[in-house]
Amino acid sequence: MSYYTPPGGLPAQAELLTDRAIVTEAYTVIPKGVLRDIVTSNLPGFTGTRSWIIARPIAGFATTFAQLIVEIEPGGGAVRPEAEPGVEAVLFVTAGELALDLGGARHALRPGGYAYITAGEAWSIANEGDAPTSFHWIRKAYEPVPGIAAPASFVTSDAEVEPQPMPDTDGAWATTRFVDPDDLAHDMHVNIVTFAPGGSIPFAETHVMEHGLFVLEGKGVYRLNGDWVEVEAGDFMWLRAFCPQACYAGGPGPFRYLLYKDVNRQVRLTGPGE
Repeated sequence: MSYYTPPGGLPAQAELLTDRAIVTEAYTVIPKGVLRDIVTSNLPGFTGTRSWIIARPIAGFATTFAQLIVEIEPGGGAVRPEAEPGVEAVLFVTAGELALDLGGARHALRPGGYAYITAGEAWSIANEGDAPTSFHWIRKAYEPVPGIAAPASFVTSDAEVEPQPMPDTDGAWATTRFVDPDDLAHDMHVNIVTFAPGGSIPFAETHVMEHGLFVLEGKGVYRLNGDWVEVEAGDFMWLRAFCPQACYAGGPGPFRYLLYKDVNRQVRLTGPGE
């Protein structure tokens, strides 16, 4: 399996100013060509690290999560990456090797490695190898529910979880689910969706969940709020709630993306304590 990782750099001065970046009221597309050195951010508490922040809560758009692509040089890392105790996380490694200390255990996450970190858990990360490591870091404020314990942290990988074919698709559309979708302890899912060449979502999904979709491999065409948008490995799609969406895989190989969505919670209509 392959996982696209931004190489950084800058375009040559002779290149034309053309790209596929688009921001609308319903969706945003950040193509891979936008992920350049000049748009990276440093992170407090990290050494030898830069990040591309590709999603953050914005009033009137998507509000439930943040997503970063983090690159750590050899010898870099963070003793306390998460400063907010109420925030849960998913890490997904696309390049190199990430040393993760979690719950008193040391884990070596290689490409395809996946970690869910529950809110309030102590954890640290480091690059102890001789090449840069890169990973997605998806953050969400955990929404507790009375009578339901928060989920435990765990570590797994893309290779360890069998994709589940979607009903009536003959395997053309499958989802790698890292948690049980019926487990109400989890208020977000970060899955991998895979389409065989020609596979499709044959209807316009229109739902309350917000999405972050990072294309890991291949290419496809997405229908977003009435627009047909071509995407390929390295592109990121950011969808607000109720943005109509459908797609088909358009390449000779699999079309795969990392998918965030908020799940399993009632819509809050009042503030805390009201």
